[in-house]
Amino acid sequence: MARLADKVAIVTGAASGIGRAAAERFAAEGASVLVADLQEDGSREVAAALRARDFRAEACAVDVRDDAAVRSMVERAVRTFGGLDVLFNNAGVGNYLPFEELEPDEWDRIVGVNLKGVYLGCRHAVPELRRRGSGVILNTASLSGLRAQAQNEAYCAAKAGVIQLTRSLARELAADRIRVNCICPGAVDTPLLRRFTGSGERADEEVAAVGRRAPLGRVARPEEIAAAALFLVSDEASFITGIALPVDGGAST
Repeated sequence: MARLADKVAIVTGAASGIGRAAAERFAAEGASVLVADLQEDGSREVAAALRARDFRAEACAVDVRDDAAVRSMVERAVRTFGGLDVLFNNAGVGNYLPFEELEPDEWDRIVGVNLKGVYLGCRHAVPELRRRGSGVILNTASLSGLRAQAQNEAYCAAKAGVIQLTRSLARELAADRIRVNCICPGAVDTPLLRRFTGSGERADEEVAAVGRRAPLGRVARPEEIAAAALFLVSDEASFITGIALPVDGGAST
């Protein structure tokens, strides 16, 4: 039986990378999926590809830093699919910079997407999950929220905040039968990682070099993170809440 049969899910940052892989996996497991991303063309492409496979999916353009836009996103899912069962707050951005070059606007952008965006998603999803009588929130944190990195202060701070927000909400919402967890990916072969490793002939080798730092010796595929996400949002994880699950090839050990 499909693990998300008759469920409605929102996935943010779903136009590429982990978000796209999760949207595809959730849909394949029976969920109706709202494919949300700042990149409207990308979200439309993913939703269309899912519908071509006879899955239920709609696209939604959203800036997760914008309260009204996030409220509209949640309302869109409820209006289109009849309710909400799963919110996967996955949208994220990053930028490696020496601390002296980290300007306030860039700090606000990184923290805004990675932490405020999670807060806003939860803020507007919780009332709908309560109406359902139960639900699941999954947030994408990071290995960077567990282990410090030089020249990555805004991202590390935001992802550490996601972990503590997750834990706090899990305690508060347990009585409502709403589970809240987060995943902490290590290096994953996504457009975000490729942005830092560059392009051209040496790009694959640079990605491989990043992967060799983990005990398993490689970077993750987006589908591997999506598999962990599927487990945590499914009933198979019905007694799991408040965790920050490393999915990092052993890098945090």
